[in-house]
Amino acid sequence: MKIPKWPFDKFGYADRKLGTQMKATGEVMAIDRSFESAFLKALVCLEGSVIGFRSEQHEKMSREQLVEKLKIADDGRIYAISAALRKDFSVEELHKLTQIDKWFLYKFQNIIKTERKLHTEEFSVELLKMAESMGFTDEEISLLTGKPKFIIDTLRRAHNIYPVHKIVDTCAAEFEAQTPYYYSTYEDDDENVVSNDEKVVVIGSGPVRIGQGIEFDYCSVHAIQGIKENNCESIIINNNPETVSTDFDIADKLYFEPLFIEDVSNVLRQELPKGVILQFGGQTALNLAPKLSKRGVPILGTSVASINVAEDRKRFEMLLSELKIKQPKSTAVTKIEEALKAASKIGYPVLLRPSYVTGGRAMKVVFNDKELIEYMQQAVQISPEYPVAVDQYIEGKEFEVDVVCDKNDILIPGIMEHIERSGVHSGDSFCVYPPQTLSDTVIKKALDFSKKIARALQVIGLMNIQFIAKGDDVYVIEVNPRASRTVPMMSKITKVPMVKLAINIMFSKSLKSQGYGSGLLPKSNLVAVKAPVFSFQKLTDVDIALNAEMKSTGEVLGIDNCYEKALIKAFMASGTPFVEKGKVLVSIRKKDLEESIPVVKKLQSLGFTVIAGDCNKKFYDEAGVNVDLIDKSNTVEIARQIKSGEITMIFNLPEKDGNTNAPDFKLRKLSVVYKKPCFTCLDTIREYLKAWEYRLSNPELDYKTIEEYIK
Repeated sequence: MKIPKWPFDKFGYADRKLGTQMKATGEVMAIDRSFESAFLKALVCLEGSVIGFRSEQHEKMSREQLVEKLKIADDGRIYAISAALRKDFSVEELHKLTQIDKWFLYKFQNIIKTERKLHTEEFSVELLKMAESMGFTDEEISLLTGKPKFIIDTLRRAHNIYPVHKIVDTCAAEFEAQTPYYYSTYEDDDENVVSNDEKVVVIGSGPVRIGQGIEFDYCSVHAIQGIKENNCESIIINNNPETVSTDFDIADKLYFEPLFIEDVSNVLRQELPKGVILQFGGQTALNLAPKLSKRGVPILGTSVASINVAEDRKRFEMLLSELKIKQPKSTAVTKIEEALKAASKIGYPVLLRPSYVTGGRAMKVVFNDKELIEYMQQAVQISPEYPVAVDQYIEGKEFEVDVVCDKNDILIPGIMEHIERSGVHSGDSFCVYPPQTLSDTVIKKALDFSKKIARALQVIGLMNIQFIAKGDDVYVIEVNPRASRTVPMMSKITKVPMVKLAINIMFSKSLKSQGYGSGLLPKSNLVAVKAPVFSFQKLTDVDIALNAEMKSTGEVLGIDNCYEKALIKAFMASGTPFVEKGKVLVSIRKKDLEESIPVVKKLQSLGFTVIAGDCNKKFYDEAGVNVDLIDKSNTVEIARQIKSGEITMIFNLPEKDGNTNAPDFKLRKLSVVYKKPCFTCLDTIREYLKAWEYRLSNPELDYKTIEEYIK
């Protein structure tokens, strides 16, 4: 059973209707012996806020509302079907409304019938067996029966109600399949061959989604290779059919399972590994750390206690304070009133971010009480277990390091400097290695802070640290005690096999014994520029304005021995063309008008005609910069000029992103429709114009291998 992974949890305002235009960023796959169980497993694999075949939103709908909802094909229709079945819609009615084949509707009805039995019948061993074989999680069984999880667990242990594992039959039963490729099911015959060898389990990262993608599959595959090189059996648990880690010939054994605590525990119960590695599966794997630790599972690499210190805002704040390392002022809150008080004390603007999230999901810079209240009411679910951090927003230069640590020594292959200032998510920013503008003082402080943090957290393996520099002051934004999205990139351009070094450290080999020194490696001869890649052509209603919420679905790398050439290659590879001279439509928010003057002058010096609306034109005229006037309310004329190629570029710094009714949003949407460059950050357009100008006098580019650039 394959189910797509859509990005609508990040973009609540986007059009969720499904049609001929693909909108998914990834997918999950689940395998079992029945449709019902494979389907429920796949829902768990999606790692959404829903566990099971129900959604609170759809359950609250009236019969009439459900009728209208069922007519629409969107990502939530499956939950509308479950809500309708609970309201006794017949299969015939559902078929007429959805045109979904009745076979599937009967299967969905079977799931709801089992739900009712769990809710109404006396809880028994037979009922538990039936629910488990149907694909229900313990969480769902507990919710429906009203029985606490420990009672379910006691019944399971007493009667040995555990799944067996079957081999995926890649030979269509013509002859016996030999592939070590397993899925769980509740039957009697166990096909799993468990060896007595020492083994290590790697937890993968699940579906590709914005904020967590193929970079973690790269790490998982290299981790498996490293485990094998240490003469240990390698096992992976993952559920993404698109990835290399789920090829059956990569690890010694592959379990195609949800990355849910129950499913992972069932594998570990059978395999009894030396340990489990979580730091290569992104935030998905890392979030399993406390749950596995409670069950007595040995975690290889950085300890769970250290992971919790890095992930818990308050404890991490205390640690940095003890280490005398600066950080933006921050307060963890669980209520709106607390958030308002914290913002008042820190001073606006503030950055709001929930704990334990991927890709900056639900992160936002807010400028007043109204925006803060709106965020707290709509964007996140807060609780004492998952508080929201209210952080001081420091506008400075962001940079990050990936650290390999063996508890005593640390190795930093290189520093990635972000081209956009703070406020743009690291996954959406252009980055450059080696850093171009960071002072020696800033680099020295960052190295010192990295050593202190790594030793204080007793990091074993990989860690990522994100910094902000303002002048010579260096602040730590956050520490991720795991692999980051820059690990594959830094490994390739520095020739340091970071993942394999980390694995060897977990097998008690120090950095020194592996032939590596300590500290920051000397910078390479090459220059590498990372550019983000977006899917706005597919997600047409997603606002392209960059902010703290990550929006990119991929990235490319431009490499050369010259920064400007690497920059040109990165822009070209990311699909941002170097346009012919023409009109540039400028629409800038009030607070950035002053800073935008040099960019407008540069556009004019390069031969572009700058046009702007009333307010912007008035400001530029008073500043002695003459720009042409355009009626911004006349969207038909603007669309005509963009379509015809008269307007070749848009430079827009919006007051507020995500407002689909705002004129600037429509302007940005037109740039996507007609494939015109649209810049929503001053720093990005500044570098684009630097590359554009360099290209005028140096039109020829040369192409070499990474090894040749390094030499």
